[in-house]
Amino acid sequence: MTLTSRGLAANCLRSVRPRQITGTLWHTRSQLYAAKSAPCPRCFASKSSSESWDVKMLYDGDCPLCMREVNMLMRRDSEKGRIAFVDIASPDYDPKQNANISFEEAMGNIHGILPDGKVITNVEVFRKLYETVGLGWIYAITKFGPIGTAAEAVYGIWAKYRLPVTGRPDLATVLEQKKSCRVDEPAKS
Repeated sequence: MTLTSRGLAANCLRSVRPRQITGTLWHTRSQLYAAKSAPCPRCFASKSSSESWDVKMLYDGDCPLCMREVNMLMRRDSEKGRIAFVDIASPDYDPKQNANISFEEAMGNIHGILPDGKVITNVEVFRKLYETVGLGWIYAITKFGPIGTAAEAVYGIWAKYRLPVTGRPDLATVLEQKKSCRVDEPAKS
C-alpha cells in the first residue's frame, strides 16, 4: 500500500482512545503518542500513478523509532506529496509494486525508490528524504568521504540491532510470524 500526505482525514485519531487503536490503526504505543502531533499514516489516500513523487520510502510500520521519523517526514511533506510512504509491515505490501524488494530485504535496511526505478539504500535514503522536505543540510555532510563512510557504518549497526533495541523479536522470528500470517489469512476469509 502506497500512502501519501494528500487526503489526510482532518480529525485523525483526535478522539480515539488508546485501547481502541491497539491492533487496528497503530501497532505500538509510541506510534499512538506520535499520532497526537502527526498525521496517521494509515489514513492517507493512495497516490495514483499519474501523480508524481520524488522518492518512495519503504518503512517498517511496526518499528516505533522508525515511525517517529516517518511521522516527522509526513508532517513536513503534508501538503506537497513528494514522498510516497510504503509500510512494508502492512498486509497489503506488494514487492512487485516496489522494485521487487521483498519484505525480508526491506526489513534488513531502509530502502527508497526513485521515480526512474533506481533503488537507494541506507544513508542515501535519509539524505534524499531530508532534501525532499527541506532539511537536506542535516545529511549533507554525509556526502563527503570519511564522514559518509562513518555514517554508513553507524547506520549498519543500527539496522542490525534495531529490532532488539525497540523490544521486538529477531528478524528470523518476525519473518516466521509474517509467513504464518500469510498462511492463516486465506483460512479466515
